[in-house]
Amino acid sequence: MNLVADIDGVVLLGEQPVPGAGDALVRFDGKGWNVLFVTNNSSRGAADIADRIHRIAGYPAGRDQVLHSGRAAATLVGKGPALVLGGTGIVEGLEERGIEMTTEWRAAQVVVVGLDRALTYDRLRDAVLAVRAGAALVASNDDATYPTSDGQWPGAGAMVAAVERATDVKATVAGKPHRAMVDLVDERLVPGDVWMVGDRPETDLVMAEQAGWKSVQVLSGVSATPYPEADLVVADLAELADRLAPDR
Repeated sequence: MNLVADIDGVVLLGEQPVPGAGDALVRFDGKGWNVLFVTNNSSRGAADIADRIHRIAGYPAGRDQVLHSGRAAATLVGKGPALVLGGTGIVEGLEERGIEMTTEWRAAQVVVVGLDRALTYDRLRDAVLAVRAGAALVASNDDATYPTSDGQWPGAGAMVAAVERATDVKATVAGKPHRAMVDLVDERLVPGDVWMVGDRPETDLVMAEQAGWKSVQVLSGVSATPYPEADLVVADLAELADRLAPDR
């Protein structure tokens, strides 16, 4: 059995855990489930994300359990040089595939955009100039926001939209619910059912539908409105563990 879990809004809310999420993951692990974490947030690398899950939620996640949209975006790049407007997850994905990177917009053959916590006008300008000069445009994801304990913060989609608006070029999107992310997850699945758990219907649950997986909506993150097409709607991961991996 496979548990494919989103992170923000499902396991963590910023620097706070979703209550009971860590214990629920430990329970799934103890029952022999293949636990994977699939996130559209590409601002961090896989090891950093795994450490963050362990530090905040208490579940000892491993680097190989983490699939982020930076890795998915790299599968769409082909060859560089690539100009990155985003975080370390995109850099990690490109490095894993041996793709050359550049900070010079004139040399870029592709621009990869994701959540960029160090965004400056100059870096946005260079991304726009590269695309207007003919570079392809790839987005790690197009989520407008992401959930934190303070509320909804701007997501990668807000930054992608700025580049699209300034260039009149539509980005090719890698993250959930798009095929590049599905293919990345498929490589890590074991035989058995796949339960995709997420808080954002238009990404997590739509991806599950398109891939033929079971879909579970948790109400602990972005949306508190039940998604009618979900196979299960639960309050949080703790309730899901009670249903699918009970202690008894």
